[in-house]
Amino acid sequence: MAAPYIVSSWRVWNSSLSNHNQFIFKRIKTMKAILLDGSNLNDKTGERVRSALTETLQSKGWEVELIVLRDKKIGHCAGDFFCWVRTPGMCNVNDDNREISSAIVNSDLMIYLTPVTFGGYSSELKRIVDHQIQNISPFFAKVEGETHHQPRYTRYPDFLAIGWMDAPNPRAEAIFRHLAHRNAINFYALKSTYGLMFASQSEAELRTQAESWLESIKHGTNSLKSTLPETSLIPIKSAIVPRRAVLLVGSPRTTKSTSNSLGSYLMDKLAEGDVETEIIQVYTSLNSPEKMQLLFDKLDAADLAVLAFPLYVDNLPAPVIKLLERIAVHRAGHPTQTRFAAIANCGFPESAHNATALAICEEFSRQSGFSWAGSLSLGAGEGLVHGAKINELKGPASPIINALDLAAEALAKGEAIPQAAQGLMAKPFIPGWMYRLVGAFGWNAQAKSWGAEKLLRRKTYSNPK
Repeated sequence: MAAPYIVSSWRVWNSSLSNHNQFIFKRIKTMKAILLDGSNLNDKTGERVRSALTETLQSKGWEVELIVLRDKKIGHCAGDFFCWVRTPGMCNVNDDNREISSAIVNSDLMIYLTPVTFGGYSSELKRIVDHQIQNISPFFAKVEGETHHQPRYTRYPDFLAIGWMDAPNPRAEAIFRHLAHRNAINFYALKSTYGLMFASQSEAELRTQAESWLESIKHGTNSLKSTLPETSLIPIKSAIVPRRAVLLVGSPRTTKSTSNSLGSYLMDKLAEGDVETEIIQVYTSLNSPEKMQLLFDKLDAADLAVLAFPLYVDNLPAPVIKLLERIAVHRAGHPTQTRFAAIANCGFPESAHNATALAICEEFSRQSGFSWAGSLSLGAGEGLVHGAKINELKGPASPIINALDLAAEALAKGEAIPQAAQGLMAKPFIPGWMYRLVGAFGWNAQAKSWGAEKLLRRKTYSNPK
């Protein structure tokens, strides 16, 4: 009587083992990598990198989804936060950004492919990076001692950022690595690494490096943590007293933006010292050949250029990067002795979030033949300024006013923005814990105005894994 029992038990065990093996097999087969290709048309190095990585992934059993971003319809992020408070978890604009954002959340590995652009990403890649805020929550959390947004989903893909350059550039490499590290924190990637390629490398070298990146992701052996390169300000002895200054406002809210408020106040102070000033809105100029030519003309004639912008996902907004790309090309044939400064503001109480973006601005300045004149970094700018005129603000805004006054005084003399001004601007006007608490009430109130308060934590592109 034992034999039938043994046979029956063996069948059950064998069936269970078979099901277990099928489960493992399915898990292996369904490991999915999404490649977000931010290369430009006819970028030969980019094509080689993409091919080597795709072949390596497929040889290891990965399912690969390649998205060539320049071929997709992706509008620029409007910065209206509708993806958090009006249609929570989904961009208000129905274009390809939604499908791509869903694919990202439901992948196991997200890969950025981009030419290293002033140490950062190309404007093509940055378009979809800006839209990834729909995949996180508006509510705040404390992560590694800083304020960040909470996750919307229970899991996120691992992250690999790959860039390529014509030749080694240690400053740009350090910035690129730091940017990838910051993105990994904000996108809750459990494992992340970065890779850099050069145009001179052979196909065999590309494949070898691709293998090493995937091994790093598999074992979590490569940390992205790094430090930004030290700034290099122009020496005072070579200072040029400006006669003309131009402000480039890099916010989609244009004249109603905090960037415009900060930059306009600085320009007004410079004008008091007989500096001729001009204010140009980046977002309303990019798609107009006439306005772009005017922008180039004003820039060529200026002794000082100032860029004011909001922080978008640890970096400059995609349209602002596009402008910098165009300016770099223009200045290759129109070199001038112009100084360049930047003012960044972010939606977190800690101004240190702006550091990577400002390092990109400095690297742009260096690569484009400008003289770097320094920067100012403001945390929680939207909560304090919100597009109001700076000279009408009081109380907590006093350090901002004093910082801009000091910066204007130095720039008017042809000097760099002093550390005293930077320290005043960077000083938090509200404790982090209080900002996170008040912020939660703010997001709930905004969502309620759209009838979406019960959807704030919605997992729109829910992944069942």
